[in-house]
Amino acid sequence: MRPSFALLVSLPLNLLCPTAHATSPVAPAQLSDSIISASPELADGPVQGYRATRSASATRTDTALSEIPQAISVIPSAVLDDLGSHSVERALDFAGGVSRQNNFGGLTLYEYSVRGFTTSEFYKDGFSANRGYPSTPDAANIERIEVLKGPAASLYGRGDPGGTVNIVTKKPQADTFARLQTSAGSWDRYRSALDVNTPLDEQGDLLARLNLAVEDNHSFRDHVGSQRVFAAPSLSWQLSPDTLLRLEAELVRHRSVLDRGIVAPENKLGSVSRSTFLGEPNDGHISNDNNLLQASLEHALNDDWRLRLASHFKEGSLAGYASEALSLANDGRTLTRRFRERDTNWHDSISQAELHGDLSIAGMQHRLLLGAEYENYRKNERVTEVRPRSTIDIYDPLYGRPRPDGARSGSDAHEQVQSQALNLQDQIAFSERLRGLIGVRIERFEQTIDNQVNGARSQQNHDAITQRAGLLYQLTPAVGLFANASTSFKPNNGLDRSDRAFDPEQGIGYEAGLKLDLLDDRLSATLAAFHLTKENVLTADPVDASFQAAAGEARSQGFDLQVSGQLSNALRLIGAFAFIDAEVTDGDQALPAGSRLLGVARQSGSLLGVYEFQDGWLRGSDIGAAFNYVGDRSGQAGSDFSLPAYHTVDLLAHYAFSPRIKVGANLNNLLDEKYYERSYSNLWVMPGEPRNLGVNLTVDL
Repeated sequence: MRPSFALLVSLPLNLLCPTAHATSPVAPAQLSDSIISASPELADGPVQGYRATRSASATRTDTALSEIPQAISVIPSAVLDDLGSHSVERALDFAGGVSRQNNFGGLTLYEYSVRGFTTSEFYKDGFSANRGYPSTPDAANIERIEVLKGPAASLYGRGDPGGTVNIVTKKPQADTFARLQTSAGSWDRYRSALDVNTPLDEQGDLLARLNLAVEDNHSFRDHVGSQRVFAAPSLSWQLSPDTLLRLEAELVRHRSVLDRGIVAPENKLGSVSRSTFLGEPNDGHISNDNNLLQASLEHALNDDWRLRLASHFKEGSLAGYASEALSLANDGRTLTRRFRERDTNWHDSISQAELHGDLSIAGMQHRLLLGAEYENYRKNERVTEVRPRSTIDIYDPLYGRPRPDGARSGSDAHEQVQSQALNLQDQIAFSERLRGLIGVRIERFEQTIDNQVNGARSQQNHDAITQRAGLLYQLTPAVGLFANASTSFKPNNGLDRSDRAFDPEQGIGYEAGLKLDLLDDRLSATLAAFHLTKENVLTADPVDASFQAAAGEARSQGFDLQVSGQLSNALRLIGAFAFIDAEVTDGDQALPAGSRLLGVARQSGSLLGVYEFQDGWLRGSDIGAAFNYVGDRSGQAGSDFSLPAYHTVDLLAHYAFSPRIKVGANLNNLLDEKYYERSYSNLWVMPGEPRNLGVNLTVDL
């Protein structure tokens, strides 16, 4: 890797001294017409069907997926539309190797794992989006969900070696359109969404778009429900032929019951009804409000160089009450609950500056990225337990406990994180068939946590250098071979049971695989093998599951497959499969070596196929089915408790009354499989949904 990084360091000198290569007699290899010229599909634009061909998540440049030496899964919004779902987690079922983890009682997309390693990081339009406890991303404003497999710290900064999720939001378009979608489902679940787009001037330089959504949902879980109001206005202004300004905002008002699920007495599932709520209905809802404002300015300096300046600000608050499972008595039915008040607020500001450019050096074509980023994140979090504690019978729950008003104890912490980073990247076309990518990021991280209860202060400062390098060789027009290596770095947020900060996580990943374009480019597939290691992995504290503990070192290895595209004009499909062997390799007595990592199935797979009628009175209508399989998983760190394997089958159908009006129905969990989708311990186990029906209406106004 030394020659590549030496070349990267030399690039600024070539910029200052262009004559060093201007007279080279060798014709430079091109990155490809698909990179340099315009394409019908843009990296931040809509996807036709299920098969995306371009992405910016892996490089921060609009690049063909077939030219990136790394596995990337793209799930377009059409997948969620066909499934009648508004859940990001449902879309991630089709990414391959993504597992559901702690979702903070249903309040947020808190944690998930990619290729065996759990992370709380996800991104939105290239900005970190999971600081604090933001409400779950809303599908009304999602254009596509992209999963970059393997470490991406050299591009995004602190993160995990398993992978990075970047949500691409909907942008203003040149056309005028308006779409109304409304749906209703089992257990009194209702949602309406409106997407309106229009040019604001005759030239089409000023474009506006507004996405709105309103939800009122109950659940198969007793006494559990949620309400949401979502608004996302955006503006695109072509100030000049060379300059584009984008302004985007989001407002979310979310109310939901914190629901930790059911318990598994003696680590056995099935005795407690999957609808049983073990909290207290009198506690009410927890509010989760979020506001976001984002701006970007893109300017073409000349035909080869472009400048991007962007800023992102978000703030949020979470407040409410909940009675949560604490311990199960020896009789196997009396559950002790603790009542906790939460009052948390946070804000996060991020600024980015990037310079993109194309140039030729020594007969090779280079696409350069030089970027700088600054982030300032602050959070105030107070969690208070109010005594006395209460008990409830898990088999015959009786509700009506008044809110306690006795002794109070808990945590009250102020956290501040500041980071500055510089990253460099070079995409290289060595020849028409051979491409490379190298990147490095230098980051300074400063974290301070003040314990407002006892006055203790925890500080940690870290300087990190992360890097990656990859090669892709186009064996034939339809087959590409790729390999890469990359590192990751992430400071561990929060404190352990003794108010001590965790050492940062550090990881390294290796990947090799195939990229296939089949059936005259109708179908794309990526098959990749990987080996990942990470130190200081956080998992549930075996002593107290409300805290976390470092697992020492963990290793994950295996392979995953992702396919998407059109088998014919009528049949589209998307699917994935993953085999993951993830375990602790350096543990302790509480979490010994050989323990499986929490919530990670060795085998998982999914497949969605939809047949759309091309002729006759059913033209534009469709039918389809989805299959999802998840193998058995560890249900509690350092324990023999596990969640059994399960599979679900969903059916869907849409009837087009006209090109503008379509009605649909989705029958989920057709076989009424009784399954458990996630757990944090044997006291917090979330059952999956029973068989349910949803109907929907889409009207293009």
